[in-house]
Amino acid sequence: MSAFYWILGSGILMSLIALVGSLTLLLPEDALQRLLLPLVALAAGSLIGGAFFHMLPAGLERAGSVDGVMLATLAGFISFFLLEQLLHWHHCRRASSECREPVTYLILVGDGLHNFIGGLAVASTFLMDIRLGITAWIAAALHEVPQELGDFGVLVHGGWPRRKALLANLLSGLAFLAGGLVTWFASFRMDVSLLVPFAAGNFLYIGAADLIPQVNRHAVTRSNVIHVAAFLAGIGLLWTASLLK
Repeated sequence: MSAFYWILGSGILMSLIALVGSLTLLLPEDALQRLLLPLVALAAGSLIGGAFFHMLPAGLERAGSVDGVMLATLAGFISFFLLEQLLHWHHCRRASSECREPVTYLILVGDGLHNFIGGLAVASTFLMDIRLGITAWIAAALHEVPQELGDFGVLVHGGWPRRKALLANLLSGLAFLAGGLVTWFASFRMDVSLLVPFAAGNFLYIGAADLIPQVNRHAVTRSNVIHVAAFLAGIGLLWTASLLK
């Protein structure tokens, strides 16, 4: 089977991982509410772990310039800070009960960019060697499962209905397939080295500035322990995935 079909099939499968949040549709509303903040903590850990263990090392490996990678990461961080200010102004002029939190839109934008870049990277490995591509896809899939589950929790916690959150996650996941197809049709001549640390800056902003504060607002010790454990689990899963590359 040619590399094109591997790229196409792996892209479709990776996009479908975005539907992992559908498992929560089987839960009653009160059970989902108990899971939301641990899922937010899991998302924070997976975003930050993904930035440190996957995206920044990949950016340094591809770009070669430490200064360039750090500037791109900072640009990604600042751009999402500015984008969040714009979203606050545009979306939250209504009553707060009717407003979806801006972090939900940032999650979708950042995840879409991350998926697109992931599609570029995995497709490039398939072009080099099918076995290497399969290994890269498995590592990326291990990355995506906790992240997509956590992202779904963030969307619901931020005011999205569950079915719309699933659809939005699926559309964001399709960016992985788009990235793979772009790599194929561009014959691996694209230079996206600085987009990787730029996306890492996006993820660091979302995790540190938006998600962690949400799970730090509780005085109940048991809840805090659960949130810390979920956060560390997200980091641990991404670190484990990095070891499997």
